[in-house]
Amino acid sequence: MEQIQIIDAKKHVGETVKIGAWIANKRSSGKIAFLQLRDGTAMFQGIVVKNEVGEEIFQTAKNLTQETSVWVTGEIREDSRSKFGYEIGVQCIEVIGESHDYPITPKEHGTEFLMDHRHLWLRSSRQHAIMQIRNEIIRATYEFFNKHNFIKIDPPILTGSAPEGTTDLFETNYFDQKAYLSQSGQLYMEAAAMAFGKVFSFGPTFRAEKSKTRRHLIEFWMMEPEMAFMHQDESLEIQEQYVAFLVQNVLDNCELALETLGRDRAILEKYTKLPYPRISYDEAIDLLKENGFDDIEWGDDFGSPHETFIANSYDRPVFILNYPKAIKPFYMKPHPTREDVVICADMIAPEGYGEIIGGSERDVDYDHLLGEIERHGLNPEEYSWYLDLRKYGSVPHSGFGLGLERTVTWLAGIEHVREASPFPRLLNRIYP
Repeated sequence: MEQIQIIDAKKHVGETVKIGAWIANKRSSGKIAFLQLRDGTAMFQGIVVKNEVGEEIFQTAKNLTQETSVWVTGEIREDSRSKFGYEIGVQCIEVIGESHDYPITPKEHGTEFLMDHRHLWLRSSRQHAIMQIRNEIIRATYEFFNKHNFIKIDPPILTGSAPEGTTDLFETNYFDQKAYLSQSGQLYMEAAAMAFGKVFSFGPTFRAEKSKTRRHLIEFWMMEPEMAFMHQDESLEIQEQYVAFLVQNVLDNCELALETLGRDRAILEKYTKLPYPRISYDEAIDLLKENGFDDIEWGDDFGSPHETFIANSYDRPVFILNYPKAIKPFYMKPHPTREDVVICADMIAPEGYGEIIGGSERDVDYDHLLGEIERHGLNPEEYSWYLDLRKYGSVPHSGFGLGLERTVTWLAGIEHVREASPFPRLLNRIYP
């Protein structure tokens, strides 16, 4: 008898197999018990018929409690009534570990309660679907960048300098020197791009911002490509190709997860159509003003209502180009004909999900970059290695960062970014 996982049931129709699983739910009707079994790969139904298994096994099935772990032996059958398409006719049940008074029952629970029990909430079918989509985005990311001849480089998590400013850094003592949890690997990726041409990183980043909004996390994961010999226009093409590739792979490989979440595939299919629209920051401000937004002026950064309105004016993700210099980091290349804006772009996701990508062409002028570092109140000595990149064979280069959790939230069609992170609330015990 072969031990299998639920996801492989379709390969074993008509065979007697053994599966290790947890009891997600159960119900009984007379002499039949219906077990909802999950093993981490998928969920399907186990049918226990009293006349076929005998009194002892049937009573074991009836007495199973939520999240009890079991070995189940039985025959795999097709089941056209279920979304999964298969079930198991149970012949034997062996209890592995009992579960009593499991706190997350099939009834409704509030988000705060569920976040406090995040370590258990991950077991639910909804969270399982979200994590499957997250996993597919990660898998497709590696496939995309490998196909385009990028090399993965891992930047440090503890750093001595800040690419995005010093106000939201987590500071730590590093052998009597100040060090910070990384806001971004970008500066290091620029160094890597000068060595390898096209590189990308994928790792955790941190922002010391106390926020419980649906868009923000203390720790999140970033995909950060950097490309030598590339101007901003070419970078935008890579960005939209990458996002469309992610969407298509979620459509192709996460059908059951999307169905579990009630995500409309037709909506997602629109996001695979390229190119994505592009508007300037100036045009975005004009659009908002023309539609009654009197709470924003040129030079302000966009808030959630502004981004939502701009995104809703299009049917796909939209690039907003060339933001004011005053609200962007020091490393962005100045505009060739304007002193007040830099060459950059944010990609705003549709349906009110906000910014998922921020990117720019990087400043390559040593003297100008040094001046910007000083203007931002940063210590040039801490950035001497970064300035070196402009001294030894500098080339035009561009890059961007995609926030994984926000992208998962958007593609999964869920409300809160914390659902897209495996353990967000548990971090509060470290970062209150």
